[in-house]
Amino acid sequence: GEKPYACDSCQYRCSRLSNLQKHARTHFSKKLYACNSCDYTSATLERLRQHVRNHTGDKPFACDLCEFRTIAAERLKCHMRTHTGEKPFACDYCDYRGNEKSKLALHLRTHTGERPYACDSCDYKAATRFHLRRHARIHTGEKPYACPSCDHRTSEPGHLKEHMRFH
Repeated sequence: GEKPYACDSCQYRCSRLSNLQKHARTHFSKKLYACNSCDYTSATLERLRQHVRNHTGDKPFACDLCEFRTIAAERLKCHMRTHTGEKPFACDYCDYRGNEKSKLALHLRTHTGERPYACDSCDYKAATRFHLRRHARIHTGEKPYACPSCDHRTSEPGHLKEHMRFH
């Protein structure tokens, strides 16, 4: 199977984030900070505190322009770009610009062809977890999108929208 998680300090790759987190301990001589609710670890206490907010639901960083709240100041900074329209992350291969570095990284896969997410049931590989989950519905038969006017169900939101045009 594919191993999308890579260590920044060596060539180690694995298929599960928790395995990468355990591996990371081998590179730190100082103590790692561990979450009491899951297997998350961090080299810094501040990152651990930020992570713990995922479990507590505490979101101390609030947008002044809308109802958005978040656990991290950096996430609020990224969110503010949705209001300002700022898109500081530019693709070197085309005119794509994004408001988040992670979105640029996903976009770059359209140029590199990288598809790190592999289907367990066939040879399909996807560039994103979202696309892999969508593909998996072919095998599971899951149809999560339901028409409110009849019994029709579909695996794709676009297919439901098309169906709704006939009501």
